Formats: sequence, structure tokens, C-alpha cells
Amino acid sequence: MNVVYDSRRPSSIGSYDAEKLEAKAREVTMSNHSAFLYVFGSAGSCSTDRANKKAFEKWSFIPKMLVDASDRTLEVVLVRRLYSVSPTSRPLLLAPIGVHGLLNKDGEVTTSRAAAKVGVPFITSTASTRSLEDVAEANGDGQRWYQLYWYVLINIVRRAKKGGYTACIVTLDTMCMGWRPYDLDKAYLPFKHGIGIQVGTSDPAFMSTQDLEARPDERIPFPFDPAELDAKRARGDEHEIQMQMLGKNWSRQIHSGLFRTWEELAFVRKHWEGPLILKGILSVDDAVKAMEVGCDGIVVSNHGGRQIDGSIPSLVALEKITADPRVQTAQVEGKFTVLFDSGIRRGSDVVKAIALGAQAVLLYGLAISGEQGVEEVVRGILCEAEITLGLCGYSNLSQIWGKKDKIMEKMDIGLYSP
Repeated sequence: MNVVYDSRRPSSIGSYDAEKLEAKAREVTMSNHSAFLYVFGSAGSCSTDRANKKAFEKWSFIPKMLVDASDRTLEVVLVRRLYSVSPTSRPLLLAPIGVHGLLNKDGEVTTSRAAAKVGVPFITSTASTRSLEDVAEANGDGQRWYQLYWYVLINIVRRAKKGGYTACIVTLDTMCMGWRPYDLDKAYLPFKHGIGIQVGTSDPAFMSTQDLEARPDERIPFPFDPAELDAKRARGDEHEIQMQMLGKNWSRQIHSGLFRTWEELAFVRKHWEGPLILKGILSVDDAVKAMEVGCDGIVVSNHGGRQIDGSIPSLVALEKITADPRVQTAQVEGKFTVLFDSGIRRGSDVVKAIALGAQAVLLYGLAISGEQGVEEVVRGILCEAEITLGLCGYSNLSQIWGKKDKIMEKMDIGLYSP
């Protein structure tokens, strides 16, 4: 923080305030406004998105005074095999957001490089606009995980292993796409134009089913203009016709509308020997079931409000799940990790989630200032989290983890009001 004050210069991204950053992202993407709405839009009336944020306001800190919190650390240790114990371990990961190439010409390469510099894991989405190998190269010695939509070609899992991805996150809440008016109003879905399918087009196994060669170095057009690409197709542009055909076929696999079952998880477990995390868990029963079938952890998440309008806020679900004694015991014994996303906007939110039993949180952001912008946002949130921790009278996260009743008071604030 003193670095900013001593420099006499404001942030290069314009602000450290989350709402101002989102407003600026809207501004810088104005020429490609549909891309902004695709990334920031939510399901239905956006009530779940609002509730995710409001849920944090229900909790207020109770600071302790005259406690020596001069030396502070945000070091965390997650379930076995996920994190090594080191001073660089942080309670934050960059979430598996798809289609980064809508907001930055280098897409996931930019974000993964920034994650490595800041020392937080990067989670690569199946809906990436760059190949697994490109992202791994940019991430270098950083920690990286792979997020898998249910449909998977075994070869993609093999590529993830070879590329140094150490954990696999299986997303459960996208068996079909949510009802998103912002996108429906514009008939805007990048995958239909072959945007965000580059994990597939770079995969020899998938491309062989299309009678085509893999394209490991494929680059998508930036900025993405659906009307321009449709005009090319109408003029008979062979490349564009092929890309839209590939997009259609890949989408049929990823968002097939086929709802999978717990029994079918065995297929994923068979082909991924490393840590397996289930994303989209919102009930105690499902969290316990995840433990019973041998998963290493969960992400308590409602997909940022993008799938179900009126879903339980993720923070409310987190409180219920981590209150279960079976989950608590598994966490304490290091056998099960509970991660969290949906609603995190600032460092104080991170501290609240940790106090409610999360072991780390997932974050997104890329639209402003590219790699430097990602770095500044992450550093800012970590800095605020550390300051909040100290001002509350604590020097490390283990002192507050799961101790919500000790460090916070639950307030009576309406969740679903605009």
C-alpha cells in the first residue's frame, strides 16, 4: 500500500474499487459491448448475482484491539498434492473463466502469465481461446489446474497431465446453458463462431473426428465481431464456414444437454489420477457425496449467478456446508478442500469467506490493462485481505479459518434487493 502512496501515482488500472473497475471494463469494451455483456451478464433477472454480493454485506467484522499483528502472512495449505507449503501460497486462485480472447488479443496466455508473476494458481477453462500448451508455456513455473466440462476426450486429459496441470476441476452446473437474456437478446454465443473452442481445435483426437488436422497455433480474431464473421460465411469463406461448423460440433459435446450422474464420475476418476475437484456444489448432501466418491475437494459455486436465476447465494451455501461435522473433520485432517467462488470483489470478502470455512477463493478479471491489470487487481485484493486480517487482530489465516462466530457478526440485510 505504501508503494502506491510513495509513488504519488494512482493505479494504472484507474481504481482499486471493484465497482469502478467493472464500470471501466464496460467503458473500454464499449465498441464490443456484447462481449462485455457476455462476460458480466447473469441468468434471468440477475437476482443470483446480486444476492452473491449482498451475502457478504450480512457479515460484519468484530476487531480485537491491542493484539500484535505486526507480522502477517496469507499462507495457506490445501488438501494433499494441491499446494506445497511455502510462503508464496495464497488464498486465491484465478478462476476458470472461458473465452478470455473476447477481452484481450492474447487471451488466457496473458492471464496465466500474470498469475505466475503474482504467485497464484491459474485454472485453464475448457472454453479457452488458446491451447492447453500455450497456456502452460506462458505460466512457466507457476501452478496451473485444468477445468473440465463433463464431456472429455481422454486425449485432452493426457495433454493436461503432460502440460503440468496438477489438479482437475470438473464443472457440474453446466449440463445445459443457463437462461441469459443479455446473450439471447443479441443471439451472442462465441462458441458458435469457433471462439473459445481452441482446446478442441488443438486436440488431434477431436479434430480427427472432424477429418481435420489439429491446429495447435490457432489464433482467434480480435476483437470478435460476429456480424463480420457471418458476412464472411455468407460470401463463401471456407475458413469461416469450417470454424462455425467446428464451433457447432464442439458446442454439441460441451453443452450437450445430457445430464450426468454420480456414478459416471468413475470415468473421470479413472483417467485422472491427480487431485479431483467438483465445481458447482451448493448443498451439504452433495458436498458429503463428493467426499464419499473419493473427490479431493469442491468449489462452492453458483457459477457467478450465470446458470440459475434465484439460486442460493454461494456464501450462504458455504456457511451450511462447512458447518457439517463430516466436512469439517475431512478439512482438518487434510483429506478434503473447500474452495469458493461467486461474489468475491475485494480483499475483505476473501477474509469473510475464509472465516466461513473456505480454504481459498476464485477470482476473475482481464478487461483492463492486460497482464499488468490482472497483476494489479490480484495484488490489490491480497493486500486488502492482509490489512483486514491485521486490523481485525490476527496475523495468519489459520487463526480465523472456520471461526465465523468469533470474528464476525451476522446482520439482518435483505439479499435480493437491487
